[in-house]
Amino acid sequence: MLKVTIICVGKLKENYWREACAEYAKRMKRYADFSIVEVDEEKLPDNPSQAQIDNTVRKEGERILSKLPKGAKLAAMCIEGKLYSSEQLADALANTAAEGTGHITFIIGGSWGLSDAVKQTAAIRLSMSKMTFPHQLARVMLCEQIYRAFQINSNGKYHK
Repeated sequence: MLKVTIICVGKLKENYWREACAEYAKRMKRYADFSIVEVDEEKLPDNPSQAQIDNTVRKEGERILSKLPKGAKLAAMCIEGKLYSSEQLADALANTAAEGTGHITFIIGGSWGLSDAVKQTAAIRLSMSKMTFPHQLARVMLCEQIYRAFQINSNGKYHK
């Protein structure tokens, strides 16, 4: 069974985000060993300087790097990443399993994005859209797309 991990910065603040992620995690149990790992988010003042932002992204990146599972294929979620269709994501999951890797880890940064050090570790750089989304919503969207990918690969009814 494929292992799928999402490593993300910060906790989900609203109950409805937590419930949505929990629902997709429950649905994925039949397809994968799925987990979400949260790392602490840095606190910044209301009007941070560029140096403060850079330091925040670096510190959050160090926390992410410390949680990366050995041997996993890494997919960094970043705005400059490649746009995948749901079918392409399904193919990526199927290929990860077929390659014998057995583990794929998706990485979602904080409000200010991912450090270059994290991006450089990734085999795949993915973008959900050219639009910008709150990172909490991005987590729910990624959970949904991973579930959809498993449905596509199993010829399930969910994907139309």
